[in-house]
Amino acid sequence: MPIHVRATPGDYAGACLLPGDPLRARYIAETFFDDVVQRNGERGMLGYSGTFNGKPVSVQSSGMGCPSAAIVIEELVQLGVEKIMRVGTCGGLQPDMTMGDLVIALSATAADATSTHYVLGEPHAPTADFGLVHEAVHQAKHLGKPVRVGPIVSSDIFYQPDPDQARRWSERGILAVEMEAAVLFTLGALRGIQAGCMLIVSDVIVEGEFLRISDEDMRKAVDEMTELALHVVTA
Repeated sequence: MPIHVRATPGDYAGACLLPGDPLRARYIAETFFDDVVQRNGERGMLGYSGTFNGKPVSVQSSGMGCPSAAIVIEELVQLGVEKIMRVGTCGGLQPDMTMGDLVIALSATAADATSTHYVLGEPHAPTADFGLVHEAVHQAKHLGKPVRVGPIVSSDIFYQPDPDQARRWSERGILAVEMEAAVLFTLGALRGIQAGCMLIVSDVIVEGEFLRISDEDMRKAVDEMTELALHVVTA
């Protein structure tokens, strides 16, 4: 039995959603799953299994940042999970983005140390599983949901001390910044599992002004993202 995800092989489905927030994991399970069973509560890292449209699926919170996410991902792999889709929030970096936009990540620049440690400091481009990206785009079109597809960046700093960092990322064509995808994609490659990432733009910087999405708009956007992610991982 793993140390932090206190479950045994078979408790989690082969496909698992990975939000950062434990309360979002519980919300997803209670809102979208049938036959829900809680699988983990260690350190408040809530995890659940159930079914979606009759197909087995799980959801497990990862906590914030790549170090925490790496522990959870490693242990999910130990438990037999083969497909992980991160569902989270991000800061929009392109001037035409608006709060509530849905981003499907192609790659995640590793602006954190965890991913770098895993590849022993060698150059590496953390990349999403193409099958999941392709299925996400296909399902989004089928469900009539507009999406942005492209590169993101995973930072190990939330309160960025460099006021010009967002501009430099934006000029390189990066769509959004978040904190977990780079290590998910890196471990996907190292452990031989499918790894993907969907994100809701929860805040944007417009002409130096920080804007944050409302709770109501966030809930609606998260519901739409979760529905799409579940269709993708159970396809």
